[in-house]
Amino acid sequence: MVRIRGRVGDWPVDLTVELDAQDWAQLAQHITPAAAAGEPPPAAAALATDALWQTTLDLLHQAGQIEGPQLLAQLAALAGSEAAGKRLLVRLRHSALVRMETGVDAPIYHWVG
Repeated sequence: MVRIRGRVGDWPVDLTVELDAQDWAQLAQHITPAAAAGEPPPAAAALATDALWQTTLDLLHQAGQIEGPQLLAQLAALAGSEAAGKRLLVRLRHSALVRMETGVDAPIYHWVG
């Protein structure tokens, strides 16, 4: 389990993400022996970005489909800011794993895997 705390604008965020054995195994593949020994990895920011991207994909995969505003709210809470959430939405739009369609009131993101 991973706990993320912070703020989205004026709103406090306290998010708990549960990871199963497969998720932990994927995360472990990105950890170098130096990091496991306590030394900071040279690309710590890249690892955090990769983990956030994988969590974003998992979120949409589990939902199957989700409207843009709801997805943005979840991603903003996860990433720590609305701007970071929007960057993830843009990345989703360009992913081959995702199909976006124009809904009546908002775009709908579909997992196509």
